[in-house]
Amino acid sequence: MIDRHNYHLFQPLLYQVATSGLSPGDIATPVRGLFREHFNVRVLFGEVTRVDPVRQEVRMDGQRIAYDYLVLATGAAHSYFGRDDWAPYAPGLKRVEDATDVRRRLLTAFEQAEVTDDPVEQASLLTFLIVGGGPTGVELAGAIAELAKFGMEKDFRRFDPAAARVILVQAGPRLLPTFAEALSQRTRQALEKLGVEVLLDSRVESIDDSGVMVNGRTIAARTVLWAAGVVASPAAKWLGADADPAGRVKVGPDLSVPGLPTVFAIGDTALANAWNGAPVPGLAPAAKQGGDYVAQVIRAHVEGRPAPAAFQYQHLGSLATIGRKAAVADFGFVKLHGGLAWWLWGAVHLGFLVGLRNRISVMLDWFWAYLTYRSGTRLITGGAGSQKTGQRHAANTLPRQGAA
Repeated sequence: MIDRHNYHLFQPLLYQVATSGLSPGDIATPVRGLFREHFNVRVLFGEVTRVDPVRQEVRMDGQRIAYDYLVLATGAAHSYFGRDDWAPYAPGLKRVEDATDVRRRLLTAFEQAEVTDDPVEQASLLTFLIVGGGPTGVELAGAIAELAKFGMEKDFRRFDPAAARVILVQAGPRLLPTFAEALSQRTRQALEKLGVEVLLDSRVESIDDSGVMVNGRTIAARTVLWAAGVVASPAAKWLGADADPAGRVKVGPDLSVPGLPTVFAIGDTALANAWNGAPVPGLAPAAKQGGDYVAQVIRAHVEGRPAPAAFQYQHLGSLATIGRKAAVADFGFVKLHGGLAWWLWGAVHLGFLVGLRNRISVMLDWFWAYLTYRSGTRLITGGAGSQKTGQRHAANTLPRQGAA
């Protein structure tokens, strides 16, 4: 197993690290610890930069690693739809470093709003704009609104944190477009109840250090977050394989790369039309199902048995949380919203976390926040603390691509 990080990260809860709800160690687990008892597993820390399918080798930091079977699960990075110059001003959430950087930007904005004597500057500092109305955007908007409205009560003297402006911009006609329309409407109502301004059918035209231009109107926002799109890793380029516009490798019914029967791609790396003939969504359950299936295929090859039937993704439902006792759940035949969906969302995410320690830690943090409306992780770490805005730390905000 090769990875450029030494930990497994549960990405669905990154937004809670970014909004001070959890610590990075609550949602990440060292990879070596997971395979401590699996003596046939070798873990390598490094970056993959090339794959040579002819020699069946992976290039890692100048080394050549031979393989019999190769599984590419290299994930995705943020896509700014050709406007990568926006990245320094509108970071997204894919890595622990992204989450801690966003947390620093959020908390620094409040701290600097306490210091400034300029009401226009203060209003800009207290305006938080999220681009993208999918689950990540909705969860970020709700968490920031709750942090401002409840989590920082009585913390500042020169302004009321609850007066912070949270804006969610969505290019389409509704939030959560993959959910049922009724749940999208419930989501909008719940966000607006928290004070979030929801802008639908709104196109972002530019982002810079002064704010965002939306539909020809400039919004002065010193903290802008990106949740609007992803692009696959360059695995398709490594292999010289066909890819879709998002860079996902087009795979066959057994998730192998056409013409390369010993190379497989899963998760965000792959485009598999295995959801009743439609593309498999870029969700954690889909990646897990793909990994389990490929393991079965490889084992059948090794043991000389017939391969299993073609991969079919089983969609178990979609969940998104909005705020305290507010969430939506879409299982197709059953649709839930409100408190019941919120408790279900929490139980499912606890179950998906890797490691008992992480589950207990997150459960205790959530229980404390539920009782007190407070979190214990409002720490400003990393970055340039003396930087004027605290928001425009342009270096190292682009996710590194070309690595696994």
